[in-house]
Amino acid sequence: MRETAETAGKQTAKTETAPKEAGALQRPGVLRVMTMNVLAPGYADGEARRAVLHEEVRRLAPDVPALQEVTRREADGLAADGWHLVPHPAWGPDGVGAVLAARLPFGAWASDRLAVTERTSRTPWCGVVAAGLPLPEPLGTVVLVHHKPSWPYGFERERELQAVAAARLAEELRERCGARHTVLLGDLDAPPEAASLRFLRGLASLEGTSVCHQDAWEAVHPGEPGWTFSPRNPLVRDGDMPEEAGRRIDHILVGCGPCGPGLHIARCERVLTGPVDGVQASDHYGLFADLTPPHHPPGRWAGE
Repeated sequence: MRETAETAGKQTAKTETAPKEAGALQRPGVLRVMTMNVLAPGYADGEARRAVLHEEVRRLAPDVPALQEVTRREADGLAADGWHLVPHPAWGPDGVGAVLAARLPFGAWASDRLAVTERTSRTPWCGVVAAGLPLPEPLGTVVLVHHKPSWPYGFERERELQAVAAARLAEELRERCGARHTVLLGDLDAPPEAASLRFLRGLASLEGTSVCHQDAWEAVHPGEPGWTFSPRNPLVRDGDMPEEAGRRIDHILVGCGPCGPGLHIARCERVLTGPVDGVQASDHYGLFADLTPPHHPPGRWAGE
């Protein structure tokens, strides 16, 4: 089931609060995006972990954070602090879900609950949001796609279908917004070699379609594993997946046109990979990337 800005009504109006730092990116000409599964606050001293997360977000100053395993109360708190939010399409019975936020107001947006098979009922808050973010030139409007597919190990078939649905939703919104760029990010619950990620990275087709995105981590750190869900993290060992071997499942992907990505990945790093004052922020590590205009527009020779 899809939802758009036109059908969301009162919920959209509630979250579009004027940001405290309106009208500008934190770094002129640079869009900093961040994704992190922050682990629901009901686990492992959530209050202390949230304090560490709050300080890291303040330090990094992302323009667009995509957060998973937040509560409705936390989402309301972000809106009260001046962040512009787009509602994710589903929340779990415990009030836990995901949120896409930005310092600047979003334009048009749409969402999909990604109920692609009967098994998705076991993962009640999976879903995808695509939102246009009008930015000053030379960046222009960017479509941000916050994707949260089904998480169980054996649900790659669902993740394949969900990746196709997310890509189609993003393309429809990009055309509607007239956007030049797309950035897909989130806890995608699959490593780069999985079929769903191979599809998103342009290495394979699925369901009769194909797309292409550049993997921000791989572009900056070629060949490095970059685990974001690691057995070295004590909260992984203490959590639901104690035998986890280590995977990079949190991703930032930059959409490509016929001649490659439309944005340059100037930087991509993991964050909160170790404890801060003895507190591990989450069972996932966060990931951020700095995106800038390319040296010259793809599809043209320099100087044309």
